[in-house]
Amino acid sequence: MDFTSKVVVVTGAGNGIGKAVALHYAAAGAKVAAVDLDKSAAEQTIQEMKGEGLALQADMRLHKEVTNFMKLAYEHFGQIDILINNAGVSAFKNMFELAVEEWDSIINTNLRGTFLASREAAGYMKHSGKGGAIVNIASTRASMSEPDTEAYAATKGGITALTHALSVSLQNDYITVNCISPGWIETEDYDALRPVDHDQHPSKRVGTPSDIARACLFLTTAENNFINGENLVIDGGMTRKMIYAH
Repeated sequence: MDFTSKVVVVTGAGNGIGKAVALHYAAAGAKVAAVDLDKSAAEQTIQEMKGEGLALQADMRLHKEVTNFMKLAYEHFGQIDILINNAGVSAFKNMFELAVEEWDSIINTNLRGTFLASREAAGYMKHSGKGGAIVNIASTRASMSEPDTEAYAATKGGITALTHALSVSLQNDYITVNCISPGWIETEDYDALRPVDHDQHPSKRVGTPSDIARACLFLTTAENNFINGENLVIDGGMTRKMIYAH
């Protein structure tokens, strides 16, 4: 997959999945704008990349900051071809202890931020007349839950619905919009995982950020534009597994 002529914007690119996505696109020849709330983390991602990159800072909750970072990316590179909406936060707290302000912050970062970034990027893609591709990062928590995850689950469910809505709204501009729902993706110490952590997965391993990054490249390759409005679950098979106590 060759992205030599493409410009990719990745939000939440300072660490974890977002960082892996940015690095994979750069390795495939793309020019990458790495966006993060922590600009130093975004700059570190750019330093580790091969090729041309731009580090940008933004709070996804704030409309003006989203508008600004997309404008800066466009002015720097002259085009925007691909957007990966990865930025997200969580607060796994008992619903009776979760402050309304915390709920609003999670909703505004994960869901509102995804919409705002998609709208801004789509505007530049539409103006170019060449179309483009958007991938939103949701979660398997959009369809299954552990306790105390209401705010996070609500945003991820919203992102999956937003994905197919955008794909239909942007069809005449030749912009595809798809979604990835990761399961357990270990972003810290993979070697510290226990055998049971891996063995419970039908794929017999916990996921890595690169698993999601490769899927992003697949979904945004021009030849795969017949995939549109879909939610790709990447979880080692866990959501297909019946789990009962024996």
